[in-house]
Amino acid sequence: MASLLDNVRGDPVRLELFLRSFPKGADLHNHLSGAVYAESFLKWAGEDGLCVSLAEKTILSRPCPKPAEGQENAEALSAQPEAWNAMINALSMRNFVPTETDRSGHDHFFATFLRFTAAEREHQGDMLAEAMSKAASDHVQYVEFQIAPIPFAFLAEMLEHTHLQSVQNEQDFQVLYEGLQPFFSQILAQAQTAIDEMEWRAHSVLKCGTKQAASACNVAVRYQYSALRVFPAPFVFTQLVAAYELTHRDPRVVGVNLVAPEDNPTALHDYDLHMQMFHYLNQRYPGTNVSLHAGEITPALVPAADMDHHIHAAIEVAGVKRVGHGVDVQWEHDSEILLQDMAKRHILVEINLTSNDEILGIKGADHPFLLYRRAGVPVALSTDDEGVSRSDLTQEYKRAVEAYHLTYDDLIELSRAGLEYGFMPGASLWADHKLGQVVTVCSGDVAHIGTTTPTAACQHFLNDNMKARLQWQLERAFSKFEQDMSHNVLLGER
Repeated sequence: MASLLDNVRGDPVRLELFLRSFPKGADLHNHLSGAVYAESFLKWAGEDGLCVSLAEKTILSRPCPKPAEGQENAEALSAQPEAWNAMINALSMRNFVPTETDRSGHDHFFATFLRFTAAEREHQGDMLAEAMSKAASDHVQYVEFQIAPIPFAFLAEMLEHTHLQSVQNEQDFQVLYEGLQPFFSQILAQAQTAIDEMEWRAHSVLKCGTKQAASACNVAVRYQYSALRVFPAPFVFTQLVAAYELTHRDPRVVGVNLVAPEDNPTALHDYDLHMQMFHYLNQRYPGTNVSLHAGEITPALVPAADMDHHIHAAIEVAGVKRVGHGVDVQWEHDSEILLQDMAKRHILVEINLTSNDEILGIKGADHPFLLYRRAGVPVALSTDDEGVSRSDLTQEYKRAVEAYHLTYDDLIELSRAGLEYGFMPGASLWADHKLGQVVTVCSGDVAHIGTTTPTAACQHFLNDNMKARLQWQLERAFSKFEQDMSHNVLLGER
């Protein structure tokens, strides 16, 4: 496999053939709303009879039987190539070129979400089906989708009943938390109903449980509840309470996250306050898995004073088990000590090469990917928003191979790390995070996993532990991949 990879690494087409089939353990950083292609949102908008503002490049939340100037029925767009393509470009990063009114990839990227929000509301299940299908075609076993299943209107109503106008310290957190407690049963009911309906629709689209079931039905799915950091502090705390409560009550929701532009003025001003919120709620809900967007900033976006501690605070105060992005690590104070600490604590960084390039302008040698690996910090590649970016996990692996001259063993390590640090339940197949060192109950040379049947004791262990079971399946997938690739005449020397 090492020789085959060396044969194709200078040939982008054959490299993609090789990597497309390569088994990728997990995609740990995947926003469901950003995973969907613009074409799907436009199609659903058409089916729902919604209107599109061609002037604002936005799907509107209402129909327009008689479109005004600058508007059009979404269902009519497919017959208008110029308008159709303009909308796709506006709803994604496709063909993005800075202009006088749309100057940065950062602003264009985040603006896309507001442009397709109206088409999301009735199609969460369709979105999940599409994202699961993409994962299956990309040979991804497990995905943690970031979702927010409770409507903001209901969260705002909850907050209004508390009559609390600001939160600044732990005492305020306590008062607001107690004021929200009467709504906990409604939080659970609303969120579980939303997830139930989303999964029912997705499984119906994919025909799961039938003879015609799509391969996507085999993709293991769990969720992170993602709160938005750009709102006033009381509303951010309300979101987080809902997130923690749901994660505590529903096993499908395995973690809590905090998302949206880290350089937003409110997000910057309240960053440390947000970390204190996590610290408080971690005490209320011990053992909660937390993965935060931290360090998704550069000197081009914020002053140096706003870059010196975000990853530190996410770890030391918020208690994260994983960090999303982590791009500003070299600008944090005592970065060498920080990296040593992350390695010692086994805090994984979710690396998003494509979006870091598109949003931050950070790529290749300027990206800290190699710095993390040199420091022994675990990393895994992820997609972030593959629909908006017009990318997938294969492209993330391809970028990494081309930019950092990764070996086949490096690819195996990245793939294994995704499952090792996933928030799915159960013990690991690997001993003490040593990828490739099998736990005693399933002991033996790791190579035997792909070619033999587990012992009775090992099978019992796998049955009881989802993580170990997925890891065992990944090793078997590696064996099959290697067998298939060794007979692929397109990948040999020319």
